[in-house]
Amino acid sequence: MNEEPKFSVEEISEAEKPPRARVDQVVDDAHKPDYLEGFLQERPASVTPAEVGGDLYEGVIAALKEIFDPEIPVNIYDLGLIYGVDIFESCHVVITMTLTTPHCPVAESMPGEIEMRIGAVPGVGDVEVKLVWDPPWDPMKMSDEAKLELGML
Repeated sequence: MNEEPKFSVEEISEAEKPPRARVDQVVDDAHKPDYLEGFLQERPASVTPAEVGGDLYEGVIAALKEIFDPEIPVNIYDLGLIYGVDIFESCHVVITMTLTTPHCPVAESMPGEIEMRIGAVPGVGDVEVKLVWDPPWDPMKMSDEAKLELGML
């Protein structure tokens, strides 16, 4: 019952090398060597200022990244405290956020500071900050940059 598998071994001294593709072998004009040039220069489809990638949205995110938690040397955006940024037609901005704990010493002052900073972004109308506790914050919500800053990576 313990039969060894039967196979044969063939030794070769040299194998034929496969042909290599060369750019100068391209025959049609659609695949010139610089075919990526136009692709890399192409701009993405236009976005409204309030959409992700738009000037207003990116201005709000930049303002959030300038607000630091007083106990942790990381901005509130990278800390993962911002759950949502919604910008409506009338440039009304709604920030949904949490804090690291309900007993955070800045629980009363942080929403007001965020309203003031976001309200100073050019083009922003009204600002509303919604403080939520569900889902609760945990360190996994932090960006890699924040984890690196705090020595967690």
